[in-house]
Amino acid sequence: MFVATAGGLGYAPVAPGTFGSLAGLALIPLLAALHDRSGRIVYGIAIVALMAGAIWAAGRADEILPGHDHGRIVIDEVAGMVVGSLFVPATWGAGLLLFVLFRVFDVAKPFPANRIDRDLPGGLGVVADDLVAGLYAGIVCRLVLELT
Repeated sequence: MFVATAGGLGYAPVAPGTFGSLAGLALIPLLAALHDRSGRIVYGIAIVALMAGAIWAAGRADEILPGHDHGRIVIDEVAGMVVGSLFVPATWGAGLLLFVLFRVFDVAKPFPANRIDRDLPGGLGVVADDLVAGLYAGIVCRLVLELT
């Protein structure tokens, strides 16, 4: 539950998903530093491990909490923000734009995120729709940054 709630952020009384997304935003500079210091292979392993850990923790919490994709599970938002960060530079401006775009895509759940959330069971279903939202947010953020 500690991992699934991103250290307890999922217990926020208002907008826990936003707090989970902020935790993901805070990881962006740390992951960029890992990439710069250790290279692409170590960075890639860290990203894959984070995604696998998120799916595992979300799955375990999904078994404990009532209903599917309970609001207290926010590790999926962290994972979604990390996926989005793969497309943008590790600057605060890009990170803030990514954060706003991710929240929009996470709430709107455009296709196929809406189907994934509804159709996939367990931790994969909890996390995968946020990975799609992160993918969309990262691509749109990159386009906006390129055009400005």
